[in-house]
Order: sequence, then C-alpha cells, then structure tokens
Amino acid sequence: MRDKKSNWFSLNLKSSTKRKASPCGCGRTAGSCKGSESPEHKDGFKQVFDVKMGRRKAFKKLTASLLSGAGLVDTSCSLTTGQSAKEKAQIGWEELFKGNYKLMTDAEKRATVQRLTRAYELRTGKTIHMSSKNAEKNVLFGYAFNISKCRGYMNCVAACVKENNQDRKSHMQYIRIHEMEDGKGFKFNEADDNYYHEVPAAGHFYMGTQCFHCDNPPCTKVCPVQATWQEEDGLVVIDYDWCIGCRYCMAACPYDGRRFNWNKPEVPEEEVNKNQHYLGNRLRKKGVMEKCTFCIQRSRAGRNPACVDACPTGARVFGNLLDPDSSIRYVLENKKVFRLKEDLGTEPKFWYYVD
Repeated sequence: MRDKKSNWFSLNLKSSTKRKASPCGCGRTAGSCKGSESPEHKDGFKQVFDVKMGRRKAFKKLTASLLSGAGLVDTSCSLTTGQSAKEKAQIGWEELFKGNYKLMTDAEKRATVQRLTRAYELRTGKTIHMSSKNAEKNVLFGYAFNISKCRGYMNCVAACVKENNQDRKSHMQYIRIHEMEDGKGFKFNEADDNYYHEVPAAGHFYMGTQCFHCDNPPCTKVCPVQATWQEEDGLVVIDYDWCIGCRYCMAACPYDGRRFNWNKPEVPEEEVNKNQHYLGNRLRKKGVMEKCTFCIQRSRAGRNPACVDACPTGARVFGNLLDPDSSIRYVLENKKVFRLKEDLGTEPKFWYYVD
C-alpha cells in the first residue's frame, strides 16, 4: 500500500510539471513566469515539510500545492482572470474539510457562513444574508394547531415552500394537510393529502402535520454521523453538509416529518429567499435530509414561522413555552390539548386542540 501511495504522489508531481503551455505576456509558458514566482510557488512541497508551522497552516499549503498540481488553480501570469477560480477552489476545499456545525466555535460558525455567502456571490453575482445565531437562553419553542379552525386552504404549505427554499421541481413540502372524514377519527392512512376541490369540504375536517420537534427525538439517536441533533431551544436541526443521506432518521420518525431530496433542489433565482440561517433554509445540496425547522431564520429573530403568519383562520399558534404570557402557554393552560402517539414517549412539542 505504501508503494502505491508513493507512486500516485510522484505521478501527480510529474504531471504538474508537464502542464500544457499557454501564451503569456512575458513569452514564457504558464507557470514559468519569473514575475509570478514565490517561495511557495517554487518550493511548495519543500516548504510544507521543512519549515516549522502550525498544522492548519501546513495543511493549507499542502492543499494549495495539490490543487496547483492537479491544474485546479491557475498559476499563470493572468492573475486577474484566475482570481475568482482560485477563490472558489479555496472556499470549496475549506468547506469540504470543515467540522460538524454542532461542534464549531462561534468564530468557526461565522467563518463558514462568510464562505457560503461569498460562494453564492461568486456564483450568481448576488448577495444573501445568512445567520448563525445560536439559541437564546430561557427559550423553548412550542407549537399548537387548532383543528376546529383549519379550513384546508393550504396557505401555510405555500408560505413554507417559499420561505424555506424548497425544491420546485419535485414539489417538496415540509407541511402536510390531511383531509379526513368526520366521525372516523384520525385515520391518516385513509386521509386525502392531495385534494383538488373547493374547501372546506362538507363532512370533513383538516389536520396539519410537520416536524414536531420532539423533546425525545428518535431521529437524532439513529444518525450514524451526528448530522442531526436537538438545540437548546428545542429545535431539531440538520447540518446538511454532514448528512450522508442514509435516511435512518426518516425511518425512525413516527410522524413522517422528514424529507429526502433525490435531486439538487431547484429554486428560480428570482424566488430564492435570501434571508437564511445555516441550519435552516439555506440552499441544500443533492442527497440530504430536509424538514421543518420552525423557520429557525425567523423564530430566532423573534418572528413567527411563515406558516403561522400565512394562516388566514388563526389555526396555528407558536411561541416560547417558558414564557408564561405567551400565546402557546395560554393554549396549553386553557384548552383541552393532545399530542399524536404520546405512548411512544417522543414528547413532541406540537399540540392539537379544538375550541
């Protein structure tokens, strides 16, 4: 194995010296211009191993040398035209080797957010705002759904899709509205989730489901790479860059609260919500889990989730469970509430009630 690694390494070094010639203002081939030479450029590998430096700095230097050898970084005299490509490559490599967001320091969180916003700017020429705001103390988010008020209009679904940059091509939806027949109880297997008729329909009632942000979430326990976890304010979140798409969490969720994107989410540029949070509605890559986050980009800024504000009948209530004056506390203390599948011990922070 050692011989194979050595051969691969030497072949890559040789290939870097056989780079295809290109015109240069100084008359030399690409990479041979004396004006562009620097100690790192001339003796990149030598400096990494011979000069005393920190581990992180050494890794960056070695990475730059490998990128140059692979032809991914332009080393010609055309510095202006190659600057964006260099910056994109550097951002890509730093993102690739970053740690799990859950374990990052605040400074590391800010750094990765800055890289992502810069990458978006380089790719589209437009700017976005991305937050890494942590959970606040003495906050525990909860949600309540008034079954007697929901009319099945689905304004909440449309608002959620728009707010959270969900894939338009596959029609992904974090929220489901179930149309059920009166007198038959909560039979989700018999419910119509894709009704196309005027609502409310006679003899039916409507019930919404999404991620319930359980206090004892089974989904977080089965993740083999700790890509999903519960935050201090009760929100169950996902680090999309650490998710490996195994879908164990999807299988473990008893409420059908998680979604898997089989393709890279497609959102027209003019429809992208540019007010984002790293753990929330930032643009996702292909093959990862997604779900409701109680609109973390809004809730941690003191606002309601988009579905709550969009509901025309006031069927949705959201707030801080630790605040005795909050709307959610009023519902829990003054209404007859219940939760789905309480026998499982998941302790969902999502209640149902009727007037």
